[in-house]
Amino acid sequence: MTAVAGTSPERARRAWPAWMAGGAALLGVAAAAVSWTGGGARLLLGVGGVLAVARAVPLVTGGRGAPGATVGAAGGVAVAMALGPAGVAGWAVLAAVPAVLLAGAVTLLRRGGAVRRSGQAALVWWVLVTGLLAVTGLVAGWPRAAGAATVVGALGLGLLGVTLVVAALDLRAAAARPAPARPAACAGCACSAGGCGIPR
Repeated sequence: MTAVAGTSPERARRAWPAWMAGGAALLGVAAAAVSWTGGGARLLLGVGGVLAVARAVPLVTGGRGAPGATVGAAGGVAVAMALGPAGVAGWAVLAAVPAVLLAGAVTLLRRGGAVRRSGQAALVWWVLVTGLLAVTGLVAGWPRAAGAATVVGALGLGLLGVTLVVAALDLRAAAARPAPARPAACAGCACSAGGCGIPR
């Protein structure tokens, strides 16, 4: 939470309610996706697609057109599948969960330091989850594997929600910190030594 720790109290005061609301919403969606037997996969696809499109907008406007277009197109396809039959949505989630895990792991592996170690851990999780889904599909049937993929996707969405809630609590604590004291106006006490740096 380095970025949160460096946030000014004013910005933290404005940001933490939105982060808290977003985290709570993601936790609610994750719970609904697990408990909604007939529509959990469609709910995950729809929410995931909307999040992907929202992520694509700053990528495109920030000069990263190709990655932004790819993410936006994937989000649009996910939303379209979420509006289709439940069976199609289940197959889409079954394919999307390992793909998203692998994409996240590769992205983290390209960075250095502790982030790269997180990518290695994510790669291990990708192997485990993909193997579990494949075995479930071969032994218990692919509809059961699609259901398991929905649970895994909901857990991932819930983990993201918990991360946002924790960050919101950190921002709320940062908002409660007193603002740093501003330097006093120049009284001429240091002018003979070259000045104190306060513009006059």
